[in-house]
Amino acid sequence: MKKPDTYSLTELCELVDLPRRTVRYYIQEGLLDPPAGAGRGARYHTNHLDRLLEIRKWQDAGLSLERIRELVVIGEGEHPVPPLRPRRAGSVEVWSHLYIDEGIELTLEPGRAGLTPEQAHELTAGVMALYQRIRSGEEE
Repeated sequence: MKKPDTYSLTELCELVDLPRRTVRYYIQEGLLDPPAGAGRGARYHTNHLDRLLEIRKWQDAGLSLERIRELVVIGEGEHPVPPLRPRRAGSVEVWSHLYIDEGIELTLEPGRAGLTPEQAHELTAGVMALYQRIRSGEEE
């Protein structure tokens, strides 16, 4: 079945599971282009759907709306991995802390390491498996 070329606001919101208010906010903030037309006749296109899905992906990866706005304005969302911003005094970062064993810990900030959440999970699982193998005396 072919998907439609345009959507009403209600249809678009159902597809991306977002409230109408959020979509309107994204338009107001410049994260999403305005629709064609106005009022009840406003129509949204597949580029709106794609952008909303991209915003959701970036939010799920931990990016703020401010950072997403920078990516949208700078590269129109064509960057597979967002470029890093330089660290500044007073900036806040969220780091993952993996406790391996007494005296052994791994600290990781996946975004700075260029890792997706899935890759970060794979890395921590691999580190734990390697440590268990070393502790049990197995040869590689």
